[in-house]
Amino acid sequence: MAKRIAIIGAGITGLSTAHYLRKESPDLEIDVFEQSDRVGGKIKTYRENGYTIELGPESYLGRKTIMTELAEEVGIADDLVTNQTGQSYIYSHNKLYPIPGGSIMGIPTEIKPFLKTQLISPVAKLRAGLDYFLPVKPMHTDISIGHFFRQRLGNEVLENLIEPLMAGIYGADIDKLSLKTTFPHFKEQEEQEGGLIKGMIAQKAKTNANKKVTVKPKGQFKQFKHGLESFINTLHDHLVQKNVNVQLESRVEKVVERKDKTVLTVNGEEHEYDGVIITIPHQHFVKWFEDDLKLDYFNYMPSTSVATVVMAFNEDQVVNDRNGTGFVIARTSDTAITACTWTNKKWPHTTPEGKVLLRAYVGKPGSNIIHHKDEEQLKQVALDDLNKIMTINGEPEFSIVTKLPYSMPQYEVGHIDRIRDIQSHIEENYHNLIITGASFDAVGLPDCVQMAKDASDKMLTYLK
Repeated sequence: MAKRIAIIGAGITGLSTAHYLRKESPDLEIDVFEQSDRVGGKIKTYRENGYTIELGPESYLGRKTIMTELAEEVGIADDLVTNQTGQSYIYSHNKLYPIPGGSIMGIPTEIKPFLKTQLISPVAKLRAGLDYFLPVKPMHTDISIGHFFRQRLGNEVLENLIEPLMAGIYGADIDKLSLKTTFPHFKEQEEQEGGLIKGMIAQKAKTNANKKVTVKPKGQFKQFKHGLESFINTLHDHLVQKNVNVQLESRVEKVVERKDKTVLTVNGEEHEYDGVIITIPHQHFVKWFEDDLKLDYFNYMPSTSVATVVMAFNEDQVVNDRNGTGFVIARTSDTAITACTWTNKKWPHTTPEGKVLLRAYVGKPGSNIIHHKDEEQLKQVALDDLNKIMTINGEPEFSIVTKLPYSMPQYEVGHIDRIRDIQSHIEENYHNLIITGASFDAVGLPDCVQMAKDASDKMLTYLK
């Protein structure tokens, strides 16, 4: 008799998990339960009048190849496009500054561009240079990203260069964000080479040495010609063809164990499974384990609320002659937005000729602006902030505001150790139950796909 597996959640992690399970085990009975009326989770693409606009995640990092490989497996790789290259900027001290060439996540690896930048004061540049001489201490416990980089490079480099880039990825308070969870390799390289900058230079040299030919620089990010939702829909159709049962508007109300089975109550009906994989955010699954104190961490693990504000203009309304892809904003700046993508420049395929498409991000750690303002107010907040930085004449032709409440899990100091403890507890105390997804340590889309593959491999091992 075929084994039965349930996957809770039909976002990219849940659908990818189903794909890898089916790929390795054609005989499994696989049910995917999704509470909403659509697949894709946060991924959603607006396509009208020549526009292709992402309302959730915008793209993915191309060097994390697992998502490209998945696109190839489901037959949509020919639709992949790479972003246009161009200068990125940081808004600080009421001015846009180019990100210095040769910097990796804001960490300088080339002397000349770092010395030439006006983003950092001469004193701060000297302070950063002390990294070459500071002793390297082993990290016996987790520390914050802020603590680590302040110690190595000083406050100004952290706040004006590193923090805007890293906080943009995690939507996090840099002084609470866990180094061990997010960028442990920075510490490893520091210890290996006797300093952070030396470590980054050594890593860059190693990467360049591995490149066999010199090619014209390409963008780092990938997208699909018809948007990320086209990838999700293709993946979903592929699963349906492979007899995976994807059930929408299916609310999981309870998860309990009975002997060697796991029983789900879905829309009031019980379903029995040999294994269950949960891929939804922690705010939703923790209620099923309210009697398990080991999972209580998820009751107080914080998440940041963010919103994307997309605005379309005629090109004569926006004065922007910079050949760039957009900017991030130092947290010392007086703005509610944290970044802006010049979408028509970064992704020309998204925007009709003669139009400008701007995508602003609203929502800082600890801010409740997403909850206190409606969509029209958030649009105005974004427009007012952009007018401090760029020249925009008049109102947008149209705008789309997408609120994502509590959508960015915060990996605060100690997070990864708690997660490992929880995962060990689940393995020891639950029968063939796996919980995965962004609440653990997946941030980008390829990370979600990788976690899906790992969950599939683990479940198949359990079922042997």
